Amino acid sequence: MAGVSTKEIKNRIRSMESTKQITKAMEMVAASKLRRAQTQVLHSRPYFEIFHQTITDISLSNQDFSSVYLQERPASKMVYIVIAGDRGLAGGYNSNVFKLVQERIGGKNAEVLPIGRKAVDYFRSSGVSAFTENYAEAASVSIGDCFSIARALCKAYQEGIYSEIYVAYTNFESMLSQTPFAMKLLPLEKPTGDVRPSDILYEPSGEAVFDAIIPEYLGGLLYGALCESRASEQAARRTAMDNATQNAEDMIADLSLKFNRARQAAITQEITEIVAGS
Repeated sequence: MAGVSTKEIKNRIRSMESTKQITKAMEMVAASKLRRAQTQVLHSRPYFEIFHQTITDISLSNQDFSSVYLQERPASKMVYIVIAGDRGLAGGYNSNVFKLVQERIGGKNAEVLPIGRKAVDYFRSSGVSAFTENYAEAASVSIGDCFSIARALCKAYQEGIYSEIYVAYTNFESMLSQTPFAMKLLPLEKPTGDVRPSDILYEPSGEAVFDAIIPEYLGGLLYGALCESRASEQAARRTAMDNATQNAEDMIADLSLKFNRARQAAITQEITEIVAGS
């Protein structure tokens, strides 16, 4: 800071104070959105638990149970549904999930279905082919869109276009911890356990009901992953903006100290010149 005038230091302090106000406002907005996202996560979990229990019950109550969704296939083409954000300023939220997917699809025959502007831009620049880019705005993806995606992918899976389907998202663990995670959607793992008779009669058959509800089940899982990602994004942005605010405060304190030293040095120099002149 040697050679810098007090005016320049004061301008830098004003600039940092403006930055601090912006980051503080963004932190408060993220905290408000995070509360709503956490509520969505909590409300969506019972839906998947009931669906999962139904699928397990059907599988374990049929001795000769067979479904295309349970059959392992020779490895051919896989597809990853990648959920990211529409904006940055969220720390490593976007880059962490991209890194995870790149590690998993490296050198393999794979496509992606990006959800979020950042995901679309990243995989487009990486040269990875996309199943569709119609969901570039993650904030506008609804639960109906999730079911539409699930039905389209299930149809492609039944036609043999894909041998495996995954979803990659950021799992919300706590306010300070968000972990990128990849979950296998298809083929499903057949539940292990003894075959037991079921008290529920499925019409026309357990297999037909199983095949009918799998797209709905996957749509629910996808919506749950979307809710987890939204909560993780807001938590990551809140943390990043809080850190930015703290850094701005530290810089303001450091600049204020240097400003006082420079002003004190200028006053001392003026007094010295007056004394020397007299």
